[in-house]
Amino acid sequence: MPYPLSAADQLSISGRRPLLPPGIRVYAVGDIHGRLDLLEGLLGQVERDMAARPAARPIFIFLGDYIDRGPASKQTIERLVEHAGSYECVFLKGNHEALALRSLTDRIAFDRWMRLGGFETLVSYGVMPGFLGGGPTRSVPEAQATFHAALGSKHMQFFRNLQASCTFGDFFFVHAGVRLGVALSQQAEEDLLWIRGEFLDMQGEFGKIVIHGHTPTKTVEVRTNRVNIDTGAFATGRLTCLVLEESSLSLIDTLTPAS
Repeated sequence: MPYPLSAADQLSISGRRPLLPPGIRVYAVGDIHGRLDLLEGLLGQVERDMAARPAARPIFIFLGDYIDRGPASKQTIERLVEHAGSYECVFLKGNHEALALRSLTDRIAFDRWMRLGGFETLVSYGVMPGFLGGGPTRSVPEAQATFHAALGSKHMQFFRNLQASCTFGDFFFVHAGVRLGVALSQQAEEDLLWIRGEFLDMQGEFGKIVIHGHTPTKTVEVRTNRVNIDTGAFATGRLTCLVLEESSLSLIDTLTPAS
């Protein structure tokens, strides 16, 4: 069962507690980064929660960064596609998915992707880039072409259909964050996927409570205007799900025993 979100009372929209419309329950899942094992465990806990506490309209929102760093990026995407066949799901785009797509045709992006965990993703798709072992430069376009083919139409469609953000009630869901002073509907995708300091340090209201990941923390981080649920799953073993229902906010995670 979910446990209460510490400090949730400090969340505020124009002096009141934020709300979801009646009947909706949102399960928002943080950065997975190729940890299929954690995803399976978390989804199992969520399904048990839904069985114990049925909701009129449960919605899964995944906040991006499904791939890279962890050992099972391909298998993670497969599992998410499967999950969407049974439940209402919103899949947001993370900076790692955006970079992986750019890497298919952009050599500079490809090099950057390798430094940010892309190598593990290639291996999970059966691509063994020999250039990383001292092979010739020409292996890079070969790796790009092989990865493109390995994605196949189903995974390519998954990546291309990722949303930059979504909103329900008083909550705005995004991978990285937003820029203060810009309407939520007018945010630049670069900021939605990559922003950190300018967003994390802001004290003002954004118009809605921002639920985000992207910046790993040991525990869920709550501010008056945002909640960060990236608990560094690939390194810590803690994959976190924020459960929202009307004015209630609670957590399910892979390091807290199910009750």
